[in-house]
Amino acid sequence: MSEKNDIQHTVRIDLRRRRQMVRAIRLSSLLLALFALNTLLVTSSNSYRRLDGLIGDRPSPHLHGLTRTLILSIDNLGLRGLSATLLLLAAFAISLRFKSWRPLNLSFLALLGLNVVVGALKILLSRSKPRDGSDLFHIGGIGSYPSGHAANAILTWGVLAYLIYRYTHRALGRAKILQSGVALVSLGVSAVSLYRNTHWLSDLVGGLLIGGSLLVLVIAVDRYVPSAKQPVQS
Repeated sequence: MSEKNDIQHTVRIDLRRRRQMVRAIRLSSLLLALFALNTLLVTSSNSYRRLDGLIGDRPSPHLHGLTRTLILSIDNLGLRGLSATLLLLAAFAISLRFKSWRPLNLSFLALLGLNVVVGALKILLSRSKPRDGSDLFHIGGIGSYPSGHAANAILTWGVLAYLIYRYTHRALGRAKILQSGVALVSLGVSAVSLYRNTHWLSDLVGGLLIGGSLLVLVIAVDRYVPSAKQPVQS
């Protein structure tokens, strides 16, 4: 009887994982489609570009004292050097604790996907920045679209939050807190970039969409492959 219950429990877990994977793939596809739409609009719609211009065609603010420290501290949360280091350190600690390379592998997968996809798009589209005084594409070099800061913030901190939830027996209420924290950091980084005039609004929207798509895709990968080492399977 106990063996039969164990089999039924395993089947329920597998079905739950598969449903989670399917939902994640659908959400990732939706975010990717919205990113494609945003890219189409920013490269072909004068109205959308005018909105960018209304916000971006202004002098960059001069920051001093405590305000400068606060603004730059928020901006630094979107830097790959800081967020990637914290993610890898946390993933390594979790991997050691649960004797599984999965957290570290997922982190490497997320960072690799971020750098390859966003880097390739920046080079391919090569958009000028607001501080350049013009809004042009294909100017050569690494451009501003999509925003690497925004994409990095939502993806890297999102993967960290996901690992914390999956490996620390967190209740659903704690998951909501982690999700809110990722949203707050991502929006904060984007708002600071917009305030400092380092990115067009559409750059930031594109960065959040492509970063969010990659984040949910990483979650789909994790849900696809079963693991007995994860303490939270719900």
